[in-house]
Parts: sequence; C-alpha cells; structure tokens
Amino acid sequence: MYWYEEEVKGLEKERLKSIDQPSTLFYGSSTIRLWNTLYEDFKLFKPVNLGFGGSTLAACCWFFNRIVAPYDAKSIVIYAGDNDLGDGRHPEEIFIFFERLAQLIAARYGAIPCYYVSIKPSIARWDLINSLKYTNNIIENEIIKWDNNWKFINIYNKMLNKDGHPEKDYFQPDGLHLNLKGYALWKQVIHAKLSENFHAELI
Repeated sequence: MYWYEEEVKGLEKERLKSIDQPSTLFYGSSTIRLWNTLYEDFKLFKPVNLGFGGSTLAACCWFFNRIVAPYDAKSIVIYAGDNDLGDGRHPEEIFIFFERLAQLIAARYGAIPCYYVSIKPSIARWDLINSLKYTNNIIENEIIKWDNNWKFINIYNKMLNKDGHPEKDYFQPDGLHLNLKGYALWKQVIHAKLSENFHAELI
C-alpha cells in the first residue's frame, strides 16, 4: 500500500487545515478524487472529498483509520471496486473487502446512512464486464438483505447507451475517467438518493 502514501498524507494534512466540520464523506478512488465540482454539487450535505487515485476497496479498508475515522461523519458515500477488478481481483474478494469496510464504518459511526455507488461500466474495462456486473450484483443483494442504513446507488444502468454499452459522451478520452457530462449525471443520481428523508433529517 506504500504507493498511496503521498496522497494519503495529503488528505491528512487537509483535514488538519480544515475549519468547517463536514457531514458527508465521499470516499474512494480517482472517480471521487477528480470530482472537481463535488463541493458545489453537494453543498447542502456539507461534503468532503476523501478520494485517492488508484484506490481499491482493499486500500479503502487499509487507510480507513487514517483518512475517514478522524471525521465525525453523519453519512458516507463510497465509490471503489473498479480498480480491484482492474488489478485482477475476483468479485468474491472484492465483496469481502466491501464487508470489511462496512464493519469498520459500523464500529466507528454506528448506523449512519451509508451509500455504495455501483461500479461504473467503462469503455476501458469493458473486457471485465461480466465480473463487474457480478460484483455489483452480490454487493447490491447483500445491502438489500441487510435492510438497514446502507443504500445501493445504481449508476451502472444510467451510463449505458441504447445498445447496452458505455455511453462514450460520459468519459474522458482514456475511456475510464468521467468528464463534466459524466459527473453531471452522477450528481443527479447521487443527489437524489442523498435527498431522501432518512438522510436529510440528519443534516
């Protein structure tokens, strides 16, 4: 995990400099880190961007106590798992790390509202689509079974074109990272979920 150290130390320094206490933590990979309009897009929910480039669900567990735990969060939004697949991990392994992250959050925060954003269908990783869909499916089914403070946000279906392939208009030229149009879609979908009553009451 040493290759994440520079970014993790940067996030720790940002927390120490922060004056306002955020309510909603956005935690995960570069899809979160590169969301330049996140603070404005979710201003109502007092967000903080805790994304770090290339992070996996495994890394999110590893660095949880350093990056997330120091905050007094009222809700958490997670996007990770994409890079786990890119690194060759199997869906079952990714699921185990998701469960572990959920345990860490529960131990630190109790039953605060938590959201897992489904792994996005990207052009660059279309060869992994079957594993990607299976990973999303087992995580979503587990969240449904829990029937508690966790919610699954399905961004996957929203990013497909009429042929069932990733809509290229949402991506940067690398076919992996989102462009402004992609983030506008994510804002719409995630904001709607965060605005549900059980979360808004805690703001």
